[in-house]
Amino acid sequence: MRVLGRLAAVVAGGALFLGVPGTAHADSDTGALKFSSATAIGTHNAYDKAKYTYWAQALDSGASLLELDVYADSLSKRWRVSHSNPLGNDNNCEYADAPSELYSQNRNQDLGSCLDNMAAWEQLHPDHAPIVVKVEMKVGFNNDVGLGPDEFDTLVHRKLGDSVYTPADLLGSSYATLDAAAKANAWPTRDQLRGKFLFELIPGTVEQANPFDHYWTDQEYGDHLRDLSAAGEISEAQAFPAVLGAAAGDPRTSRYDASIRPWFVFFDGDAATYVNNGYDTSFYSANHYILIMTDAYGVAPAISSTSPTDAEVAARLALLAADHASLITSDWSTKSAAVLGSVAVRG
Repeated sequence: MRVLGRLAAVVAGGALFLGVPGTAHADSDTGALKFSSATAIGTHNAYDKAKYTYWAQALDSGASLLELDVYADSLSKRWRVSHSNPLGNDNNCEYADAPSELYSQNRNQDLGSCLDNMAAWEQLHPDHAPIVVKVEMKVGFNNDVGLGPDEFDTLVHRKLGDSVYTPADLLGSSYATLDAAAKANAWPTRDQLRGKFLFELIPGTVEQANPFDHYWTDQEYGDHLRDLSAAGEISEAQAFPAVLGAAAGDPRTSRYDASIRPWFVFFDGDAATYVNNGYDTSFYSANHYILIMTDAYGVAPAISSTSPTDAEVAARLALLAADHASLITSDWSTKSAAVLGSVAVRG
C-alpha cells in the first residue's frame, strides 16, 4: 500500500528526521535515516567506458550503487572485469592506486585495480555517502583454482580494509544471523555509513545459463557466511549475497536450504515485475531488508532508460520509494550528481 501522503518520523542515531515517504532530499538532509529507511539511485554497469571514461568518474557521479561484472578467469586465475569477454578486461578501471594517478592511467584492468581506484578515490572523498558495489559474478566462483569466496574476501579486505561495511558489522555482538539483525533494524544511519562501501553479490547471466552449473554465486556465498559464522570467523566476510529475481512472498523459502536462508537480507529484481504484478513489497521494508529494483525506467509510465528529464527521475524515485525499494537502478549515467545523489524516504 502506498503512503505518499502520510508523514513519517524516523528516529535514528538520536536525531529525529521528519519527511514524506517518497519525497527526495539532498543527502545531507537524509543522514539521520537508517540505511534501511532510505531509497537511493544506482547506475547499471557503471564500469562501462561508454558510461564513464574512468571508474573514478562513476564514483564521482553521486550514484549510491555502482555495478561491476566480474569473471573468475580459470586460465589466468585472475578476476576479470568485463561485460562479455571472460578472458580479458574491458572496463574503465585504471592502473592507479594513488589519488594523483586517477583520471589519467591505462584502463581495462582487473578487479584488484578497480578496488585500488576506489581506495585512491576515497582518500579524496573520505566523507562520501555510502555506495553499494553490486558485483555480478558472470560465471560464478571457481574455488578449485583459487577464485572462491575466501579469495574474494581477501582481495576486497586487502584493498579497502575498514572502508567496507561487512556482514559482521551488521551482526555486531547482538545477533546470530543477518536476518535477525535486519528484523531488529540494526542497520546504521546513512551518516554513520559515510566513507563506507557495501558489496552485493549476485549470480551471473553466464552462470545461470550453464546447464552444468548447479551451485550459483548466491548459494555458494550463503554457505560461506553460514560456515564462517559457525567457525567464529564471520569477520572475514566482505559481502552480502542477494536473492536475485522479483518474486511474490519470501523467495528464500523455495530456493535455499533452511541453514542459509537467514544469511540473505539483500533482494534484487526487476522493478516492473515487482510493481506490475502487485507483489507485496511491504514485506521487505517491514523486515528492513535491502530491496534493489532494477530497470526502474520500465515501470509504467515508462521513461527513457538513458536520458530522462530530472523531473522524471524524481518522480520515479518517489514512486518506487513508495513501493518499498531501497535502491533503484537504470542507465542514467548522464544525469548530474545532484540527481543521482537524490535520496528519498522509503515507504
